[in-house]
Amino acid sequence: MLSRRILLACFLATLASASFAQTPERFIVVSSTTSTTDSGLFNHILPLFKAKTGIDVRVVSQGTGQALDTGRRGDADVVFVHAKAQEEKFVADGFGVKRQPVMYNDFVLIGPRSDPAGVKGSADIVAALKAIQTKKAPFISRGDKSGTHAAELALWKIAGVEIDAARGPWYREIGQGMGAALNTASALNGYVLADRATWLNFKNRGELAIMVERDKRLFNQYGAILVNPAKHPHVKVKDGQAFIDWLTSPDGQNAIGDYKINGEVLFFPNAQQPGA
Repeated sequence: MLSRRILLACFLATLASASFAQTPERFIVVSSTTSTTDSGLFNHILPLFKAKTGIDVRVVSQGTGQALDTGRRGDADVVFVHAKAQEEKFVADGFGVKRQPVMYNDFVLIGPRSDPAGVKGSADIVAALKAIQTKKAPFISRGDKSGTHAAELALWKIAGVEIDAARGPWYREIGQGMGAALNTASALNGYVLADRATWLNFKNRGELAIMVERDKRLFNQYGAILVNPAKHPHVKVKDGQAFIDWLTSPDGQNAIGDYKINGEVLFFPNAQQPGA
């Protein structure tokens, strides 16, 4: 009789263990711009989100254009990017449910301390780009359809520079992310447009420094969008929306604002700002 009880207890324990082992992990896939990863922001906020909700976030780090394409294919539950016009089109085309502003920072023009274009200290990004093009100083472009690449192309256009016609050995498209672009600029002592957060977290600076900053045209807004389950029924709507709700909640906004490097805030939460 005792042996039967022992066997039954062992069987129930094994069954419970097997059931526990088969419990699926709760996770979502977030397709996001490289700056949220390269800056270290996700390493700071994602553990806080998981501790509160039990939801793990698996990040696909890409340029914004690629991140939105990942959402269009249904290979992500949420996109978290920084190109407002592209985000609004993503929603208008039916691929996203609603765009939610989350935070902002800014772009900076990085360049070698020798500053062959003579732009250091300027607050006019347009004049700086014109000077770089005129002097054919080395410029590194991400060339990857990212939010940063889109911002760069828009700034060349404002500067009156038709970059397709003006490009030459001085203008190098690398088709890679922000970290790779900064590494290339460091190796070649070239200029590059970067988001401030990734720059602050970048270690391989070499002779690079900030040349131009604080121009209002360098503003950089981020938004999050739930991929539309009407297009892709497998989207994890509840958990994906939980992530967006947390990002835009006081807890999430405080977590974003608390992330600093050497005392400097990298991203400024503005989820409640109308029109952001």
